[in-house]
Amino acid sequence: MENWFLSKKIDKKTFVISEPGHWEETNCYLLIGAKNALLIDTGLGVSDISKEVLKITEKPVIAVPTHVHWDHIGGLWNFPEFYVHEFEKDWIERKFPLSNEFVRKQLVKDNNLTERINAEDYAIFQGKPKKVLSDGDVIDLGNRKIRVIHTPGHSPGHICFFEEETGYLFTGDLIYNGTLFANYESTDPEKYLESVKKIEKLPVKRVFPAHHSLEISPEFISDVKNGLSKLKNEGKLCHGSGKFDFENWSIFL
Repeated sequence: MENWFLSKKIDKKTFVISEPGHWEETNCYLLIGAKNALLIDTGLGVSDISKEVLKITEKPVIAVPTHVHWDHIGGLWNFPEFYVHEFEKDWIERKFPLSNEFVRKQLVKDNNLTERINAEDYAIFQGKPKKVLSDGDVIDLGNRKIRVIHTPGHSPGHICFFEEETGYLFTGDLIYNGTLFANYESTDPEKYLESVKKIEKLPVKRVFPAHHSLEISPEFISDVKNGLSKLKNEGKLCHGSGKFDFENWSIFL
């Protein structure tokens, strides 16, 4: 599918590959080291992201989704070396918790993309990871080290990635400017708050979310923490309590 992705340089070794034409506006990130490249998330899979990666680098690619949801694992078909967090190994191998029918509806939701996306042919990626990750693991790309941070809440095995040298934090679906989701059965609102508190302690210089605008300051993490803490104090940080709007973001519980 032509012109599906939009790639931009963040710095000489870091790129964002986005899907701006879809309502989820998924952002994937390509980090290039001396030996390998790391692709954080792979998008919906309705177009081949590996071709976009090859425009940027020919180094061997390790693909790692921040979590095993369709809009992050869709492009894994073309990356034989991929890793997942240990808590979502079963999801990606054989037990994805959402149906194909649900996912297909999400593909065309709020979009006029029926001519570009054949939702009926869409299949959720399933495969066996080369490696299973745990909290604190380090992915060494050669002169570039990326730390894995387990941040459950949006999903049991959700992970963020932190690079000490640059202060870059890749937040997946934990933090972004828009509506955050902690309403699925597999989500945990209380753990969501604890994960936000966890990353707030990091010396973050730049935040790179998996959806929507990249214009997010590190202070936004504290804004989300404060909002979730307020809901907890009011007894509302639980499934079924509804959707809550804050200044620059919302959460659906």
